[in-house]
Amino acid sequence: MTERQNEVLAVLGELAEAWNDGDAAAYASHFTEDADYVTFFGMNMPGRAIIESAHRSLFEGPLKGSKLDAGGGEPKVRFIRPDVAIVVSGGGSSLSDDKPEPGRESTLTYVLVEESDGWRVASFQNTRVSDPAARAS
Repeated sequence: MTERQNEVLAVLGELAEAWNDGDAAAYASHFTEDADYVTFFGMNMPGRAIIESAHRSLFEGPLKGSKLDAGGGEPKVRFIRPDVAIVVSGGGSSLSDDKPEPGRESTLTYVLVEESDGWRVASFQNTRVSDPAARAS
């Protein structure tokens, strides 16, 4: 990994840490003011303020105590410009303990931009991993 790749991945590590702490303000602080956050339901939460508010509700409600896990192998980091990175990684979560729960695996796509004070997520997409062939049988 290059130093710049490590800088980008550090942001994702901080995101996971904020989630695992249930800290909506810290979580949202890693997004740009105008970020787009697309959930695995396909719902778009536009803007840092909405991302923070929605996650506060989640962390105090249905996802209280949930933990993220960085599953899926090594994240792929690609710079499309020196100040824009795309990261595709796997991930999972747990609602009850630190082990990822089956059926909660996702493929995560992040677009990060370098701002004057560091890297921020400008766009995020969470896509649940599923096997359409298994559902068809």
